[in-house]
Amino acid sequence: MQIEVCVEKLETALAADKFGADRIELCSALDLGGLTPSHGLIESCIEQCSLDVYVMIRPKPGNFIYSDNEISIMKKDIEFTANSRADGVVFGCLTNVNELNIKQNKELLDLAKSLKLGVTFHRAFDFIYDKEMALNQLINMGFDRILTSGGKKTALEGINNIKHFVKSSKNKIEIMAGSGVNPANALQLANTGIDALHFTARKSISGENSLNMGNEFVPDIEKIKAIISNYKSF
Repeated sequence: MQIEVCVEKLETALAADKFGADRIELCSALDLGGLTPSHGLIESCIEQCSLDVYVMIRPKPGNFIYSDNEISIMKKDIEFTANSRADGVVFGCLTNVNELNIKQNKELLDLAKSLKLGVTFHRAFDFIYDKEMALNQLINMGFDRILTSGGKKTALEGINNIKHFVKSSKNKIEIMAGSGVNPANALQLANTGIDALHFTARKSISGENSLNMGNEFVPDIEKIKAIISNYKSF
């Protein structure tokens, strides 16, 4: 099983690398569910980290419905990611009735694969009503893995659904559990048979004079160490 840490700062990426994570999902704006990070952050993480770097490709918050212009932007971000020598990308496109947008996903997937990038379908999967059908569609399209909380707020709440996805996938696609993963539940989630655990590791240090400019976070080193330490005993 692999450990993926979702990060929005170089310092967190370096900590994940230091303590033995396998991969990072690199984002900006985690408070908004994760958006495409800056070019500078992508390049810095690749230059300074030895683990795999997967880059979030999501140009806007709110939903996973994209215009043609937004798809064009996502393609440019995928190309930059590949040129930066990252290992993969993370994205997901839905229709306005929360089904997979086959055309858009295929366009982005084909581009990423042509550039030798791995591809994760992110938690847009949890918004889909017919997840069984979507699972098979993602397998047939050629996605490498799915990040899911089992359709619930946290992976622990969705643990039975995650077990079902693992069984239904028949090892044709990786299933990665994310949302609310912590040292207390990591082993329980790992025992579902998933291929990877995904978690954020940050804590707020915002002061009283933030002037509404958002919270400041620092890496939660102890969380990273505790989960990876537990993982090594699986």
